Amino acid sequence: MDFELSEEIALLQKTVRRFVQEELIPLEKQVPEAEDLPEDIRAGLESKTKELGLWALEVPPEYGGAGLSCLAICLIYEEVSKSSLIPFRSPGIFGPKIGPILLHCNDEQKERYLLPVIRGEKRACFAMTEPHAGSDPASMRTTAVRDGDDYILDGIKTFITAADKCDFAQVFALTDPEKRGRGGITCFLVDMDSPGCRVTNKFKMMIADSPCEITFSDCRVPASNILGGIGRGFQTGQKWLTFNRIVNHGAKALGVAARCLEMSVRYAKQRVTFGEPLSHRQAIQWMLADSEVGLHAARLMVYHAAWKYDRGRDVRHETAMVKLACSEMVGQVVDRAIQIHGAMGLTTELPFERWYRDVRSRRITEGASEIQRLQIARHLIQKYDGS
Repeated sequence: MDFELSEEIALLQKTVRRFVQEELIPLEKQVPEAEDLPEDIRAGLESKTKELGLWALEVPPEYGGAGLSCLAICLIYEEVSKSSLIPFRSPGIFGPKIGPILLHCNDEQKERYLLPVIRGEKRACFAMTEPHAGSDPASMRTTAVRDGDDYILDGIKTFITAADKCDFAQVFALTDPEKRGRGGITCFLVDMDSPGCRVTNKFKMMIADSPCEITFSDCRVPASNILGGIGRGFQTGQKWLTFNRIVNHGAKALGVAARCLEMSVRYAKQRVTFGEPLSHRQAIQWMLADSEVGLHAARLMVYHAAWKYDRGRDVRHETAMVKLACSEMVGQVVDRAIQIHGAMGLTTELPFERWYRDVRSRRITEGASEIQRLQIARHLIQKYDGS
């Protein structure tokens, strides 16, 4: 197995690393924490990413995107996440975020939904989580009942990021309550201004995110808005979750941990207590060593999952491990960084306190750590069944 990055990807990594150092990190103290970047700053950064050819990263070239591999996208977000400037759940600065779901649009749907998103004319949200079905989406209660050429949606989706800012939602609903996750869940493209579709709550979180609750009450959606086929919503949603766990929860965790570790090492070498630098203290050395080992192991796990994803292989088992390992690892590394920096680590002068709150959420969202352990264990039990 070749562990060397290709020359093209290595150059991409170097380019983004320089961009982060020169453009993002200097802005950290100037921009207050918020759900998204101020529009003027976003516009300036986006113009620069366009110049670098870093635009619409996962969008296929035939639609005007960069068409990058999952591994290449991981390397980009690993570097970008070394800065605390861009909120974890922000759309980012690389153009519209498409994900694999909208690529399932048929030709007519592409004209109404996919292409407008790519052009920046529309924005979409992902609506799967429910009050009684968070990490267990197969238990969802939102229903879609056929009525002529339409489906009638009833139910509630909760903790949906940016629902109040989106033009349409990718909504997952039960079309066959008996089958559920085995062919009974369908994905619908629902315009947010549809009668019977309302944003009914907005949650204030401990992080820079205010997700929404969407209520559907006799919401009529044309059957032509089914995405990916009737009963295939669960499989379609899994593709989004799989990709997102590798990039959003995997690669981004690597960037945060790497910056925390670098800052910790530099501080430990310059901070003197009782006549010696902190870096001479075994207690500090062990913290640094543990962070390095955890980061290295997580990085190999993320890169391997991305490599398999790019080859079209089933990586659900690997991404469960990525989500678990990276979410746990980055929390430990940030915590150690604060401890090493002492009182300074608690201040808003440094990015640690923001990350400390942010990374805590990652052990819950898009599949809690306990659910990942359950999935991993189930895979092992099935793998060795009867042997």
